[in-house]
Amino acid sequence: MSTREPARGSASFTAQVASLAWPIVVAQLAVIMNGVVDTMMTARYGAIDLAALGLGASVYISVFVGLSGVMQALSPTIGQLYGAKKFEAIGHQVRQGVWLAFFLSLLGSALLLFPDPLLSIAQAPPQLDSKVREYLALLSLALPATLCFRVFAALNTAVSRPRIVMTIQVGTLLLLKIPLNALLIFGGFGLPALGTPGAAVATCIAAWTALLIGWQLAARGDSYRQFHVQDKGFEKPSWHTQLSLLKLGLPMGMSYLIEVTSFTFMALFIARMGSDTLAAHQIAGNFGTVLYMLPLSIASATGVLVAQEIGAGRLVAARHAGDAGIRLGIIVAVSIGLLVYLTRSQIVALYTPDPQVAAIALPLFLFIAFYQLFDATQIGAAFVLRAYKVATIPTLMYAVGLWGIGLGGGYVLGFDLLGNTPVAVRGAAGFWLGNSISLSLVSVALFWYMRRVQHIRETEG
Repeated sequence: MSTREPARGSASFTAQVASLAWPIVVAQLAVIMNGVVDTMMTARYGAIDLAALGLGASVYISVFVGLSGVMQALSPTIGQLYGAKKFEAIGHQVRQGVWLAFFLSLLGSALLLFPDPLLSIAQAPPQLDSKVREYLALLSLALPATLCFRVFAALNTAVSRPRIVMTIQVGTLLLLKIPLNALLIFGGFGLPALGTPGAAVATCIAAWTALLIGWQLAARGDSYRQFHVQDKGFEKPSWHTQLSLLKLGLPMGMSYLIEVTSFTFMALFIARMGSDTLAAHQIAGNFGTVLYMLPLSIASATGVLVAQEIGAGRLVAARHAGDAGIRLGIIVAVSIGLLVYLTRSQIVALYTPDPQVAAIALPLFLFIAFYQLFDATQIGAAFVLRAYKVATIPTLMYAVGLWGIGLGGGYVLGFDLLGNTPVAVRGAAGFWLGNSISLSLVSVALFWYMRRVQHIRETEG
């Protein structure tokens, strides 16, 4: 089919995006629920442990998301190969993806074991600092498993089979993570109460279990045979393939890193304002991350369909698929934002019984409700651009917006550097206001650039 042929209707693409997105949503929520469970349990263990979790999780998420973002290069690559029906080439990309995960895990584990550059910014007291270091050291053991599992997840998502990933991640959450958290954080059956480090041990066990299950399925499952994932024996690193993945993956990983580190540095700076303020930020950040999984999953499904249409040479259909996915993401996100606005008091009460922490956290939920529209737009446009294997310019937009305007502006407001900042937007609220403004600007820029890329590709095609 050429780019001039009539494309399928938007309703058809919307249904496809929804069908593909819902198991991705559930799988992503299962991943994020690990953090929610950690936050809720450590909040009841002690304020120091909750603050340590907030600081440690910010560092770990920055490392993991940045590196797993590099791994995301596999998804549009495999998606285009699948659309072009080049099935055997998919197996090669998967095997090289495992090598890429191995190399990246070496770098990431080193950063977790030696986090001094980041922790020095927080200026945390010694008791908090030691707990954070122990937490990060334990998570360095989980990182190789989580990155390798990203290869399995990318394969299944790119070929429109995300339900097996969903099943594994939900299963490990319910059967391993939650009961192990309760046992290791609070103690029991002769084991001491470990607090925050106990949550890290539970994460490590769950991550390696998920990886073993996934790769057993890839090795033995009939549905994977056409991709020749593991029937070629040992394969050395192909530096040509590694460079090809890195060319796309590095700017993608950098864009993820910019998004996450904008929140990481928020946490590091907010740590200077005291444990209660940091704990309140952790609650808002954790819930905001949960909500982000909805537009993120819809965007991921959209990117898969767009990549498959591009691989098949149907560029007009690719544009229609992208539009349908972004539209669906916006509808869902705005609905969720309104719900958060109406129920914010009840949500905060679920997280903490501490009235002082709750009072600081409650205004932050107004920002969460506000930026849902812009978050859905920017992530949808970003995934469509990645399906076209375009990532460098969007990364520069993220850097200017989230680091420059968001974090820089938030720092000015939060610490009242100008001397006349209204009280309502000082402290943690100042950082959240800066971040919300930056997201609105980035969403407009990315949508415009997406339209430009689509026009150029269709004209050339």
